[in-house]
Amino acid sequence: MNKEKYPQRIDYGIILSVMLLAIISIVSLYATTVLIQNDGVGIVLRQIVWYGMGAIAVFVIMQFDSEQLWKMTTYLYIIGILILLVTLIFYDRNMAARTGGRRWVRLGPLGTIQPSEFVKLPYILMLSKVVTRHNSAHVAKTYQTDFLLLAKISILALLPIILVFMQNDLGTTLVYAAIAMGIIVLSGIKWQILLPIFLTIALVGFTLLYLVVYNREILLNTGILRPHQISRIDTWLNPHNVTSDESYQIVQTFKAIGSGGLFGKGLGVSEVYVPVRESDMIFATIGENFGFAGGAFLIFIYFVLVYHMIKVVYDTRNEFYAYIATGVIMMIVFHVLENIGMTIGLLPMTGIPLPFISQGGSSLLGNMMGIGLIMSMRFNHKSYFFSGEGEEFHPGS
Repeated sequence: MNKEKYPQRIDYGIILSVMLLAIISIVSLYATTVLIQNDGVGIVLRQIVWYGMGAIAVFVIMQFDSEQLWKMTTYLYIIGILILLVTLIFYDRNMAARTGGRRWVRLGPLGTIQPSEFVKLPYILMLSKVVTRHNSAHVAKTYQTDFLLLAKISILALLPIILVFMQNDLGTTLVYAAIAMGIIVLSGIKWQILLPIFLTIALVGFTLLYLVVYNREILLNTGILRPHQISRIDTWLNPHNVTSDESYQIVQTFKAIGSGGLFGKGLGVSEVYVPVRESDMIFATIGENFGFAGGAFLIFIYFVLVYHMIKVVYDTRNEFYAYIATGVIMMIVFHVLENIGMTIGLLPMTGIPLPFISQGGSSLLGNMMGIGLIMSMRFNHKSYFFSGEGEEFHPGS
């Protein structure tokens, strides 16, 4: 292997980006829970512990090269499906009664975890594997082969999407769908096939929005949307005119972010009460304490992280890795866009945390596992391509 082409096996750009996000997370949670809410340091310490576990997960996962990941993928996907099924049976009843979601499982004194956050990784691996195998076996692309690939991806994607949706977790369902969409777009399927599909999805979305505003009884009676989901859309469209806890939360978030001005009020200084700041609304603390400059700096770090993840793919030149990176990038970017979008009123509330920043061990560990996959690409910089026969890999050029 040419050492000049691969001067280093560790991507320090990714490490630095994640470390900066970790510092922002800990500082923001400290400002939120200790200085603003007087809750003590428990949440901050747990976040530090989760980051430590995430660092261990990154170190372990980055040891696996593409050949090993390829061989493990199918088994991991099956285990992931079983985990989602088990979650629907053994979900935490107390959390379900309080939030309406059936996505948490209680592990005794360790508290609750959200298994769907961990299943995202086998899901990404499986979609990446099926696309890589298909493209290797069908070098000459036709409409027939493209429709076949789309069918394969759809079947493998729909099963986990349906299971997550059955957990009453629309936000994570949308994340799974976004991951699949990103891999489909990169898979090479002709735009003549994809464009009508995307237009249909957009039409369905606008139709649902129209029905929520003018004829929501149809959605409620058919069970397409649940009352709390319609309430969130109402809150998005008319946050100041809806009397609900979610409306109050989002309006207070607007006030907190707006009152921060250009450079913020300072660490731990808050004049606006925002419920559950430490979780989905952590951007309210960043906006109020550090202003527009602090929020822009955070978004810039996300941009740098994504840039380095894309650069790793170009450096390793591995098709399987390219689809894995697409899935991980879509997972992180969708979380960022949705979370910040909902806190400034551009998108409806979905209960999606801000990656690497919000309080929550499952989300943080799942994202760190995704970083581990990206880190493994440069750490194991051999180039492989799939032969199209069996499970065999051969060294690439």
